[in-house]
Amino acid sequence: MRLNAAMNQRTLGFVKKGIALALLAIALVAVYLAATHRWPFAQRAAQQATAKSYVLYWYDAMNPQNHYDKPGKAPDGMDLVPMMAAPQAPAQSNILYWYDAMNPQNHYSKPGKAPDGMDLVPMPAASLAQSSGDKLQPGAIVVPAEKQTLAGVRTALVERKALAREIHTTAEIVADESRISHVHVKVSGFIDRVYVNSIAQLVRKGQPLFTFYSPDLVATEEEYLIAKRGDRTLASAPFKEIAQGAQSLLESARQRLRYWDISDEQIRQLDQSGKAIRTLTIYSPVSGFVTDRKAYPQASITPDTELYTISDLSSVWALADIYENEVPYVRVGQRVTFTLSYYPGKTYSGKISFIYPTVDPQTRTVKVRVQLANPGYILKPQMFADAQVHVDYGTQIAVPREAVVDSGAEQQVFVAQAGGVFVPRKVTLGATVDDQVVVLSGLKAGETVVTSGNFLIDSESRLKGAQNPAQH
Repeated sequence: MRLNAAMNQRTLGFVKKGIALALLAIALVAVYLAATHRWPFAQRAAQQATAKSYVLYWYDAMNPQNHYDKPGKAPDGMDLVPMMAAPQAPAQSNILYWYDAMNPQNHYSKPGKAPDGMDLVPMPAASLAQSSGDKLQPGAIVVPAEKQTLAGVRTALVERKALAREIHTTAEIVADESRISHVHVKVSGFIDRVYVNSIAQLVRKGQPLFTFYSPDLVATEEEYLIAKRGDRTLASAPFKEIAQGAQSLLESARQRLRYWDISDEQIRQLDQSGKAIRTLTIYSPVSGFVTDRKAYPQASITPDTELYTISDLSSVWALADIYENEVPYVRVGQRVTFTLSYYPGKTYSGKISFIYPTVDPQTRTVKVRVQLANPGYILKPQMFADAQVHVDYGTQIAVPREAVVDSGAEQQVFVAQAGGVFVPRKVTLGATVDDQVVVLSGLKAGETVVTSGNFLIDSESRLKGAQNPAQH
């Protein structure tokens, strides 16, 4: 009896050990199946986890710092391991936008509900990059949202806007050349008396300047008086031809005096006195300031002697300097405003009347002329003034100046498209207006261009082009 009981107890121990080993084996098999996704429950769980997440990248298990953009073998022969995103929704930095599943063209900047009540779906950067990688235009690249943030990428909308600017320059006040008069005599002689004897003196039209004696003029006056007496004597001659000849001679002598700028008033004085006038008075032809004088008492003069220069300064010119690159935007009739440091708070305004046809080789500027009224003779020749030319460019397509990548040979911008895609676009530029550049061709209103970080994008685009020359 005791022997049977001992055997039964030993048999029971072996059974217990067998059961324990069987349970351990079953547990190990279950763990293996779960780990390899071969257990149906584990497969379903993995599928659910995959449905809620996505692959960020693949990595080498022996060298985790080495990342790859697709599955395959590591250099050591081991399979690359996928790095899955968190089971929850994609990270905010990886989401380009949210969209309506029923209307995918409708994009939103934050999560929420679509108009039909469905939850908005996030669009991860990696998904769009993988789906559009084979359809990119030459030179285009995809930059995920988190990389855009790190690179400091900023964009701006291309707009059609009214552009205007002020060209600030300097101007010099000069005399109006059309109002400068030179005083000469038309017969040689000698100056007797001088009435206007200083430069800068203001004279009025008709004011006496000087008197002079001319032997030729006195002889002509004598001839005139003789002709006048002859005409009076022969007016009653019996022969008509004789009377007409005397009258013709008188008219010829009178016309000769007029050719020498003898006025009708002076000829009447000659008629009344009946004697030749020894000295002749010369009068100012205009009102203005004497800017040059060569008339001195007892000086010998000839017709080519410039005795006085008189400038009418009631109207003056302002000559403004315009740089040659700004000349195309300046035209006759544009209004220009002037200010002078000598008269703070006072402005003068006029219109451009002439654009000079030459460029100053030293300053590379072109002069434009503006006519200015000068009541009270406040504006004086050789004064300097600050000039402002208003230039209206009309309505133009414009982008910020920093959006343009200028290589010297060509100019281009990067157009931002959906999904972090950036496409290089060649543009033709016009005028630069403050911080805006006019785009003549290559862009249209409503597009978006990169304004910051574009040089990094340009480098990436050129690197991609060098690696894939078939795109170019």
